[in-house]
Amino acid sequence: MDWYLLRYFLAVAELGNFSRAAGRMNVTQPTLSAGIAKLEAQLGHRLFDRDRRRVSLTQAGSRFLVHAQRIASDYEVALRDISQAEPRRTLRVGVVSTFATARLEAVVARHRAQPQAEELELLDGSERELKTWLDDERIELALTLLRPGTPAPAQERLYRERYVLVVSAQHRLAQERAVKGEELAKDAMIIRRHCEVLAATSQYFTQRGVRPSFGLKTTNDDKAMALVRAGLGVTVVPQSFTGPGICQIELIDFDLQREVGLVFSAKGRALAEGGCVFVETLRRELAEVR
Repeated sequence: MDWYLLRYFLAVAELGNFSRAAGRMNVTQPTLSAGIAKLEAQLGHRLFDRDRRRVSLTQAGSRFLVHAQRIASDYEVALRDISQAEPRRTLRVGVVSTFATARLEAVVARHRAQPQAEELELLDGSERELKTWLDDERIELALTLLRPGTPAPAQERLYRERYVLVVSAQHRLAQERAVKGEELAKDAMIIRRHCEVLAATSQYFTQRGVRPSFGLKTTNDDKAMALVRAGLGVTVVPQSFTGPGICQIELIDFDLQREVGLVFSAKGRALAEGGCVFVETLRRELAEVR
């Protein structure tokens, strides 16, 4: 039996009028009448006597009313019980500030679409901040860069990526697969001040006699990419920084890479081993870029 048929029946029984019952249910009177007829057909009994002045319950309708009210009451109790159930647990995750926003957006969207997904509390920070938060157990895991020396049980690699030059789609070198550093001598640079390889990048260009002007110095990667797209300058980013209007180019003899993965607190490691939906989502989504 459909729940809406039971509600139609109870409304008519209470109000004694099909028109008023239809108004309460926010349906047309013909729709409500068809629903009552369907219910009567399912039960094999007429539930209401109808005349021009009033609607009254038949003997079968009176007997059914007792059960219908009990069913409705049990249903309301069930709804309250479910609404008072324990909320989904909150997972506290640190994300290194140089993790690509578009990639994080895709992972979070896929995670939230899953029925058993944890609630997420994301904290954006530098590598140093994430390590401090892990040590203090302010976060349970960090999506960050993996460095030599971190104990193996406390970390898990997700993927490795290279650093590349990015230029506007209208840049004179946009169609090149690879370029030498010397070819950028006349270009303005957009400096990502929080970049993990900023010193190595500066050394690379200095060794090639390139001392560019600066179009922008920022710690905001989205702003840096937007202004590359606008043609203000060029910059060096991890391969995961992609988007429309941007072209990636390999820098010849610039072979720096980074490993991205998870670092766990003691509690976070136990959660991951016990089945953490967010960790499984990261493994599945980021496996494609290894």
